[in-house]
Amino acid sequence: MIRNKLDLFSNFTYFLDDPVNGDQFAQPDRRVTTGLDASHTWETPWFGRDSESTVGVQVQHDNIFNALRRTRARQTLSTTRQDHILESSVGVYLQNMTRWGDKFRTVAGLRADSYRFDVRSDLAANSGRAGDSRVSPKLNLIFGPWAKTEFYASAGTGFHSNDARGTTITIDPASGGGAGKVTPLVGSRGLELGVRSEVVPGLQSTFSVYRLDVGSELLFVGDAGTTVAGRASRRVGFEFSNYNRATSWLTIDADLAYARARFRGSDPAGDRIPGAVEGVASIALAVDKVGPWFGALQLRYFGPRPLIEDNSVRSRGTATLNGRIGYKIGADTKIELEGFNLTNRKASAIDCFYESRLRGEAAPVADIHFHPIESRSFRVSLSHRF
Repeated sequence: MIRNKLDLFSNFTYFLDDPVNGDQFAQPDRRVTTGLDASHTWETPWFGRDSESTVGVQVQHDNIFNALRRTRARQTLSTTRQDHILESSVGVYLQNMTRWGDKFRTVAGLRADSYRFDVRSDLAANSGRAGDSRVSPKLNLIFGPWAKTEFYASAGTGFHSNDARGTTITIDPASGGGAGKVTPLVGSRGLELGVRSEVVPGLQSTFSVYRLDVGSELLFVGDAGTTVAGRASRRVGFEFSNYNRATSWLTIDADLAYARARFRGSDPAGDRIPGAVEGVASIALAVDKVGPWFGALQLRYFGPRPLIEDNSVRSRGTATLNGRIGYKIGADTKIELEGFNLTNRKASAIDCFYESRLRGEAAPVADIHFHPIESRSFRVSLSHRF
């Protein structure tokens, strides 16, 4: 069981909607989450083949009290909406792994999920119940190994859930106008082809290409400080991962990924997905077994990304260098110093493009709004294992 309490205050547009008090709003959230995750695996030989099957069940229930309030200096001015949400989900799955020969095996699975939403809003028109279910088949075909190299093909379906309040809404509590309900569970389909190899001594490499279709993208809306269900999308890309044990005390991780993300269908606004990162890279060096000393250094890079659908405004790339060094005091005790943003780089962690207005400005201004990465910081930790 998890008990969580959050008081979140935000102001994305400054004085756009309320030139006197400003646009600050609060999103208090109180919730208790309970759940169960159980599975059982047993040998299931088919026609004399090595095979094992797993059956499992996952259950989760969230009891949520949250609200949206207009505030000034964190003092409540008015309540836009207030809700008590009960959200329950049950997932049952079956997975089978069968080795059909020395060079071919399969991993197949089937999962069924059912969600139930019960929203009790302070505005009766936005209260109600909704539910949805999804069945998601998955299949993996693995060929090899040949010369310490194997190939695989994977395909399957999945989903993401939308905000429970959106599944029962009929009236926009901010404007009083009509509002459309969102689909509780949005389906997705994925396909991946890849190769894994250890042909180079000490080096493990994986390269894969993929395609992912999502029925509806969740997009950030700056003037509302929330997400809305957007158009269907498709992502096509590749991932290249490498792990090398250079020596008995040094390991190297190097990863590179690229994704071409586009909305599906025609729209005059454009087909780019705002905020969808195109390129990501990481390289890390880890040192261990140097007497009592150990440590690591990691460089991460997030490439530029479109901020609006027509790609006319883009963010900059972001690179950070993090590291740690530690000393083993004993077999069960160690002390560690971690450093974040070691070069004290001035960059943004999040970029969005929308209209806002500062105090005294005569008209709204469309511009890039960003959340900076943390400046150089350090953390010392002492741990002991009993």
